[in-house]
Amino acid sequence: MTTDRTGTIEGWRRAIALGLSDQLSLLASPTFAIMALLTGVLSAGERDMLCTTAPTSPLTGMVAMYGLMSAFHAGPWLRLIADGRSSAHRP
Repeated sequence: MTTDRTGTIEGWRRAIALGLSDQLSLLASPTFAIMALLTGVLSAGERDMLCTTAPTSPLTGMVAMYGLMSAFHAGPWLRLIADGRSSAHRP
């Protein structure tokens, strides 16, 4: 037997928690993108002090890490865009 708890305080708390978790998941990707941008701009002329003579790959370092983290956390944004497009095409 299932009970509907939408109107109870517990139901409201659950709805608020789910809403907050959705909003929090949307904050991750732009935060990492901003961190990548700031790290790239603020450390444009700097190199690692220990490995100044070694060739460096563009996929190493903090800028690449933040960029990849931004890409990996883009899923909620893609779902939001897809949901918006699918609802816009409904009659």
